[in-house]
Amino acid sequence: MSERTGIFAGDDPFVISRSWLAEAEASEPNDPNAIALSTVDAAGMPNARMVLLKDIEAAAFVFYTNYGSAKGQELAESGKAAFVLHWKSLRRQIRVRGTVSREEGAQADAYYASRSLQSRLGAWASQQSQPLSSRTSLMADVAKVTLQQGPNPKRPPFWGGFRITPVEIEFWADGAFRLHDRFQWRRTDPESSWIVQRLNP
Repeated sequence: MSERTGIFAGDDPFVISRSWLAEAEASEPNDPNAIALSTVDAAGMPNARMVLLKDIEAAAFVFYTNYGSAKGQELAESGKAAFVLHWKSLRRQIRVRGTVSREEGAQADAYYASRSLQSRLGAWASQQSQPLSSRTSLMADVAKVTLQQGPNPKRPPFWGGFRITPVEIEFWADGAFRLHDRFQWRRTDPESSWIVQRLNP
């Protein structure tokens, strides 16, 4: 499309996404990789929360969490998710919808190993999304796990990555008088070609 120039130019939405994120890393004051992740429960009730996007691959977006958490269970049940990356400093956002699969291999092990020791032990200790009697009991669990796991804990079997393979990506940039620029990339499945179209603000 001739009018898809400047920040919207390119034939690969993942390259564009990485470029926008790189720009945000230079201007956004906190967590430029924070995404508002949306899932649905078994009854179809939506759920949203902020998580940190850890990788934009050649064909997917990756984040990590506890598989037993509410989001982990909802993702496993529906196999679908949506998220928004929003940067106030750039006045831009990226919206993504797609299918979900787990990342439980060497890539998850490597990311887990790159985290601080405290974060690695916390992943073992926290029964994420479950009721907690007190912070004191949580800290006691962390102390117990520290003794059990030692200074180099392996990745817990209940903790790992989720890979979102999109069927829809939308790039949005603020425009004067709320006449924003929006370009939507859509495909019927991950094996299909992208169809790109400009949307009304």
